[in-house]
Amino acid sequence: MSHTILLVQPTKRPEGRTYADYESVNECMEGVCKMYEEHLKRMNPNSPSITYDISQLFDFIDDLADLSCLVDFLGFLDYHWGQARTCCLTKDSCGKFAFPWNI
Repeated sequence: MSHTILLVQPTKRPEGRTYADYESVNECMEGVCKMYEEHLKRMNPNSPSITYDISQLFDFIDDLADLSCLVDFLGFLDYHWGQARTCCLTKDSCGKFAFPWNI
C-alpha cells in the first residue's frame, strides 16, 4: 500500500482547494471517480441512474483547475503532478484500476 494524498482545485479560486487522504493509489483513483459521480448527481438531481464512460471522466478532470496526487513509495514521497491521467486511470470490467506499473 502506498499512502496517497489527492489535491484538488476545482476552479481558479484558491480558496476552493481541498485534499483527501487515502491508504493506496487505487483508493485515490476510486475517490476521483466518486468525485465525478457526485458531480453528476448534482448536475442531474432527478435522474434515477447515471452512466458515463472514461472519456467523460477525463473531460471532467481536464476541466478542473488542478488535480495532483502525492504518492509515498517505501517512505520516499514521489510527486505525481497533473491530471489523474498521470496515474493511468482506467477501469477494467471487474471495477479495479489498471496501472502500467506494479504498485
